[in-house]
Amino acid sequence: MSPLILASTSRTRRQLLENAGLAIEVMPPRVDEVMIRDGLLDEGTTPRDIADALAEAKAARVSNKTPGAMVLGCDQVLDLDGDLLSKPATADEARAQLLAMRGRRHDLLSAAVICEDGAPIWRHVGKARLTVRPFSEGWLDGYITRNWPDISDSVGAYKLESEGVRLFSRVEGDYFTILGLPLLDLLSFLTLRGDLAI
Repeated sequence: MSPLILASTSRTRRQLLENAGLAIEVMPPRVDEVMIRDGLLDEGTTPRDIADALAEAKAARVSNKTPGAMVLGCDQVLDLDGDLLSKPATADEARAQLLAMRGRRHDLLSAAVICEDGAPIWRHVGKARLTVRPFSEGWLDGYITRNWPDISDSVGAYKLESEGVRLFSRVEGDYFTILGLPLLDLLSFLTLRGDLAI
């Protein structure tokens, strides 16, 4: 298999793919995610379809510049009872998001799309459901102080692989999906296609 091009700057996604033994190249997609997301929200698009559309936009953008290559685009959104949460821009925004999620369940939707020659050849949206435990505002303030700005690149202002795990009383779903990439589904596709031997 020739290297898979990852249309993402996510260190976590890159590490997951490399740990799985895939040869990858990274090319940032340079798409206006906010404009696309806001336009889709104005049209009443579901959070699942927004994640899918953003992943496809990233993959297609890089794929159009790299003929014949397989390009993987990814996106993750947080669906809190129909409200879409994104990466927090400030520590205050992170605090507001976490307070909104306190004591409630939400869905993490991780979309992945592979494009070749600008057209999608595979797509998948993984879903995980997480329940945030009640927590004190004092603990929350300390959590943000200890973890900012690291959590600024995470939807929902938490990372399950670090102190953010303490926020949860229940986690349902695939761990890789929570990290931002439905890795097992991607590996199955590449294996069935004959790109990966096993």
